[in-house]
Order: sequence, then structure tokens, then C-alpha cells
Amino acid sequence: MTTIRTTCTRCGDVELTTADIGLELVAHGATGSYRFECPFCGVVQRRPANERVVSILLATGVTYEVVSTAGPITEDEISVFAKALDQDGWFSELVSQG
Repeated sequence: MTTIRTTCTRCGDVELTTADIGLELVAHGATGSYRFECPFCGVVQRRPANERVVSILLATGVTYEVVSTAGPITEDEISVFAKALDQDGWFSELVSQG
């Protein structure tokens, strides 16, 4: 079993398995961040992951997800979306786009 060593901000060095770590990759990039729950204090930690760290985590079998860097949805975007729902035929258009 692969052991990955990282650091908890409270407890210092900790050893984890690939199942203990979640990797978030930036869309269209080679970097991201990884997260884990400290096995000693239980605090969830998040760390930046440069290309080298991403490479190592992927090679060891850590699961990942691709995340958008667009930021949170704004009030204007919600307003535009709500107005679009008031239009006739929005559902048919959505279905036709697959």
C-alpha cells in the first residue's frame, strides 16, 4: 500500500493512504490542490498542488476531480437564468442541445 507523507498545520507530519486524499485539478491546467482529514486531530486540510505534486498523486492512484476556476455564481447570472426560464421553449431548446 502506498503511503503519502504531508503536514497537518496542527500536528506536523502525517502519513496517509491514497484513499485519504482528494485531488482537485484546475480545468485546462496541470495544477490544483489536494485535501485530507488529519488522522490525529480530524481537521480538514487543503494544500496547493503544483505540477510535480499532481504528477506524484496521480501516479500513486489518488482520485481526482476537475474543478472550474470561474468563481461563485453572481446575482446577475441568476437573474439572467431566471428570465430565461420565463421564455417559452427553453426546455425544448435544452433537450435539442443534448
